[in-house]
Amino acid sequence: MILSMTGYAAVSGDSPRGRLGLELRSVNSRFLDLQFRIAEELRGLEPMLRELIAARVARGKLECRLYLAEATAAQLPRRLDLEGVARLKALAEEAAKFFPAAAPLRIADILRWPGVMAEQPAEEDRMRSVATELCSGALAELVAARGREGAKLAASILGRVSAMRARVDEIAPLVPQSLAAYQAKLAERLREAIGPSLASAADDRIRAEVAVFAAKVDVDEELERLRAHFGEVERTLAKGGAVGKRLDFLAQELNREANTLASKAASQPVSQCALELKLLVEQIREQAQNIE
Repeated sequence: MILSMTGYAAVSGDSPRGRLGLELRSVNSRFLDLQFRIAEELRGLEPMLRELIAARVARGKLECRLYLAEATAAQLPRRLDLEGVARLKALAEEAAKFFPAAAPLRIADILRWPGVMAEQPAEEDRMRSVATELCSGALAELVAARGREGAKLAASILGRVSAMRARVDEIAPLVPQSLAAYQAKLAERLREAIGPSLASAADDRIRAEVAVFAAKVDVDEELERLRAHFGEVERTLAKGGAVGKRLDFLAQELNREANTLASKAASQPVSQCALELKLLVEQIREQAQNIE
């Protein structure tokens, strides 16, 4: 399966402390870049989330947002963490020395302060279980979305490879003819340059120079390498997996051969073909950079 690096997933579920929601957003990146936006009271779940995501996603800039919707009174923990309250009281008294005009903490503020309300071990285990289930579901949804986008990218790349192969097959039979015409034109110009009196004496030398130069502008090798790269792109896409970096490398190689073809073009059709190939290669490269 070919996966895009672009995707989105959102899930939610009930937890002992209220409605727990999780969002995953991913865009393209050279490496796996995980960013978390998690409420402070849920920060302990981050290592578990990071491990689950890294096991399913190979590349991309991925943002994970975990949040807790406001719980009802029946859902809230009912026991104060006395040590947490004592720490908060000491901090408030210390801060009051520097800000004597500040309003004191309200009971509602104290109850919402992280670490003030104690959770039972069973509640913590349940929170972790719910978060794990939500993350697994979100990852399945994200991977499915990335897979649908990846299939479209793969089809787009294959379409451009097919167009490039057709263009190369179209131009290949014209190469010998254009090369022969170029040789004849070059030989004629050399004869005109050295003059009629010396042309017959130097005819063998002229043919030798034309043959050497013609070998330099022969593009058969470039066309064969292009065909080989076309086949490798198709095999890579058929194999699937994390192939984005390999496709990007192959796009560079295709561009290199297209540039060489343009520099050695001995006729207008070959030159035009090289320009069209470069345009298609650039389109392939843009698509490949979005593949995992």
